[in-house]
Amino acid sequence: MGYYIILTNLTDEGRKTIKENPARLFEVNKELEAMGVKVKQQFAVLGPYDFVNIIEAPDNETVMKMSVALGARGSLHLLSLPAVPVENLLMAMK
Repeated sequence: MGYYIILTNLTDEGRKTIKENPARLFEVNKELEAMGVKVKQQFAVLGPYDFVNIIEAPDNETVMKMSVALGARGSLHLLSLPAVPVENLLMAMK
């Protein structure tokens, strides 16, 4: 399983959905689990992104499938970044 950082921007439709149903955030997390993606941490942030999520997924293809499925809804835009624990980087450098 690998880690990924997901940077999310809500569209106008996404902001409307969250305002009307804040629990929708947790409903989406359950949908992601059905896709094989586990949300490890979730943060609402200020600045150029609305949310930062740390997820765990078996491979890049699973994350791409997730991105297409969520993006097709029209409520958000995602930027997915594979993340490598620093310990793994140090081991690879030996």
